[in-house]
Amino acid sequence: MLERLKGWARSLKTELYALHLAYRDPRVPWYARILAVCVVGYAFSPIDLIPDPIPILGHLDDLIIVPVGIWLAIKLIPRDVLVECRERARHEIQKGKPTNWVAAGVVIGIWFLLAVLIGAILMRVLRR
Repeated sequence: MLERLKGWARSLKTELYALHLAYRDPRVPWYARILAVCVVGYAFSPIDLIPDPIPILGHLDDLIIVPVGIWLAIKLIPRDVLVECRERARHEIQKGKPTNWVAAGVVIGIWFLLAVLIGAILMRVLRR
């Protein structure tokens, strides 16, 4: 059972990366691109619709929203483009890619800004 879940997780990673590659392809219709960007963005976003600390429901949105979004985006992308993107995604993942330093920088930047904001609020409260 655990191996099946690991395999499913690996396939989700490949599908997400394939969607990332597909939304950059000019052969993909605009509406499929928008959905693919939203799905990939939501999957990698540190912000969820339902926060993870809420028991069960916090992870349930990731288990439902992301796979349904992937499924729908895949249905909208032309088959030949998707086959190429999946193959490229598998190849890139086997080489140890992808590493998205820009996305990591954005997340680190958000955390840094939140820390500065909290620090400013604490300084204001402590001065009173």
